[in-house]
Amino acid sequence: MDQPSVMQLEGRGVQSIEVGGRLLKVMVEWAKPAMLRDLAQAAGITPAQAHAYLLSYRKLGLVEQDAASGRYALGPFALQLGLARMRGSDMLRMAADAAAELAEQMGLMVTIAVWGTHGPTIIHVQESNQPIHVNLRAGSVYTITGTATGRAFAAFLPRSKVWPLLQEELQEAGPGARKVGRATSEATLTAEIGEVRGLGYATTRGVPVPGINAVSAPVFDHTGQMQYAITAIGNAGALDPGPGTPQAEEVVAFARRLSAQLGYRASAENGAVNAPRRGRPRAPAGAAAAPRPSLKG
Repeated sequence: MDQPSVMQLEGRGVQSIEVGGRLLKVMVEWAKPAMLRDLAQAAGITPAQAHAYLLSYRKLGLVEQDAASGRYALGPFALQLGLARMRGSDMLRMAADAAAELAEQMGLMVTIAVWGTHGPTIIHVQESNQPIHVNLRAGSVYTITGTATGRAFAAFLPRSKVWPLLQEELQEAGPGARKVGRATSEATLTAEIGEVRGLGYATTRGVPVPGINAVSAPVFDHTGQMQYAITAIGNAGALDPGPGTPQAEEVVAFARRLSAQLGYRASAENGAVNAPRRGRPRAPAGAAAAPRPSLKG
């Protein structure tokens, strides 16, 4: 009798592993100890089946059971698997691949930026299939107050990292700063940062380059820290950065998927994109009465 080929085995898979995987998926999504019957119901299997899987998972250390309550939770080996996935993940390679995918998907230029010594620093530029007249290259540094990428970092990085450079930009801002979409006071800047947090992403319309719009969303890791910003850039006729527009939502959804790949889990109170509350800049004195200008330029 002929032996099945490798392709046949890969195509068929092992059904029992897939069924047991549903239990693990439920435990990951709930992220809290649960009773056997509740896990079984959520996974769509009988309590007897669930018990057999959980018994094996306990032997492997994937699951542990509280002796007092009888509830099951993910065990130490599950943590080791997660950490191994983190250590083996090449974040920059993943980011570059993601930029290429999003650029092709949207037909726009896409940049990946990280927080560097001098502020938001581009590490990758994926050109659009449509001509966009902006001069961006790896190593370029965005302004914080005048770009969508910079505003995303200002909103979602810890205050200690961002505020010194923000203050420098405010001090250096000349009379024409507001005309090119840059905040000129701490009160205005604080209001803009609050608006970005509320949306979960940052936008610019026609600034700093006239006729060019941008949408930038944060990507978080498993600790809840922002690792980089993914920014879509396009001509005004090709990219509408308005709140809730399909293109803005597409960028945000893409950033969420990248965050999930890095192990990020958003809490219900902060929404699907917003970072944890720690590290947010506080409003300076008098900022409560400040106007909330649009981030659209």
